[in-house]
This record gives sequence, structure tokens and C-alpha cells, in this order.
Amino acid sequence: MMEAKPPAGTIGWHDLTVSNAETIRDFYRAVVGWHFESVPMGDYEDYSMLTAAGECIAGICHSRGGNADLPPQWLMYIHVDNLDQSLQEVRDANGGIVTGPKTMPGYGRYAVIRDPAGAVCTLFEAETSEEESNGKKE
Repeated sequence: MMEAKPPAGTIGWHDLTVSNAETIRDFYRAVVGWHFESVPMGDYEDYSMLTAAGECIAGICHSRGGNADLPPQWLMYIHVDNLDQSLQEVRDANGGIVTGPKTMPGYGRYAVIRDPAGAVCTLFEAETSEEESNGKKE
């Protein structure tokens, strides 16, 4: 059984995309005491950052492939109920879509957007369980 969908508007994750993920991974390990788990990405690895208690709280990624055009800044993921509808609202409100929508199998769909001031964030629609899809939320 999948977990219930997080409430729309809540922040679910932070990613940092940089050219040298190992250097930045080690920086945060030294400065704030984060541990890491490697995430295989084919011919390289990205990193899930963990607190001392083992809570996975952020990702540090290489600026390669689909991440190549992302700026080197912390990127928050904001939960939405309907990604397609939210992306239309972005366009209607003079924002822009930087990349996506893309699918993360087993997790959901996302797109990086730019607001009218130029700031970027990610909108994320979590996958729903079959029970939620049929209106039988557990």
C-alpha cells in the first residue's frame, strides 16, 4: 500500500544540482553533519542526504542530462493535487515551465517552473494508491 498523498502546498523535498556533486556533498557533510547514500544514475552517482538519525531530507545532484539546465541553487519540491492543472495556472499567471513534466516511476510526476520574478521551484504530483483513486482513502 502506498502512503496517502501529501497535502497540496506542502514542501516535500529539496534538491541541489551542481557541476561537482561530490565536493558539495562533502561540504554539507562537514558543515552540518549530513550523511549520504549514493543513488546510481548510470555512469555517475547522485546523493541522498541524511540526518544523523537516518532521515532522508535532500538530494545533491550532478548538472547532467535532464538537470543540465538547472541553476546551482536549492530547489524545493511543492506538492500539488493536479500537475497539469497547476502548469496551466503557471502559464496563466505569467510564469514559465523550465523543464517537464517528467515522471519518476513509483513516486509521481513533476515539472520545474519559473515564477514571474524569475525564481524556480518544482511542482510535484505524488502517485496515488488504487484506493485513493477510487475514492476509498485508507
